[in-house]
Amino acid sequence: MRTLKLQVQITADGFVAGPDGQQDWMTWDWDDELQQFADKITSPVDCIVMGRKLAEGFIPYWAQVAEDPDNPEQESGKKFNETPKVVFSHSLEKSKWENTDLVKGDLVDEITQLKQEDGREIIAYGGATFVSNLVKHELVDEFYLFVNPVAIGSGMPIFGKLTDYQSLNLVQTRAFDCGIVLLHYEPK
Repeated sequence: MRTLKLQVQITADGFVAGPDGQQDWMTWDWDDELQQFADKITSPVDCIVMGRKLAEGFIPYWAQVAEDPDNPEQESGKKFNETPKVVFSHSLEKSKWENTDLVKGDLVDEITQLKQEDGREIIAYGGATFVSNLVKHELVDEFYLFVNPVAIGSGMPIFGKLTDYQSLNLVQTRAFDCGIVLLHYEPK
C-alpha cells in the first residue's frame, strides 16, 4: 500500500493560515539544508493530492517556476509540474490544469483507492479544510510539520476537526538555520 505524507507549514501555535487565509507569516528564506530536506521528502513522490483552493495558486505558480531558467527553484518547479496531481473539489466540473485529475467523490474512498493503486508515495498539500479532513479520517501516514518561528493567535488549524485523540509517534525533529523546526510524526 502506498504511503500518504502530509507536508505543511504551520505556526508555532498550530495554524496553517490566519483567520482569513493569510499566509504572510510564513518563512520563505529557506536555507539550502531545509530546501534539500524538502526535496528529499518529495523525491519518492509520484502523486500530489490537494484541495481546490490551494490548487488554484499552487499549480500555476509551480508551472511558471518550472519554465523560468533563472529561478533557483526551477528543479522543484519541474518536479511539482511533472508529478501527476489529484485535486479534490465539489465546485469544479473539470480540471483546468495539465497533468491533473479532478475528484468529486468521497475523500476517504478516493484516498483509500489512491493508496491501493500501484505507485510510489503520495504527498498532500493543502489548506486547513482539506488537510483537516485528511487528519480527521486518519488518512495521513506521515506528518511533516514545518513549524515557523511565529505565533499568530488565531487562524485555521489542521487538527480542529478531531473528535478524539490521535496519538502520534515522534520520528524526527530538526532545526534549520532560518528558524523553522521540523516535526516528523507517524500515527501510533
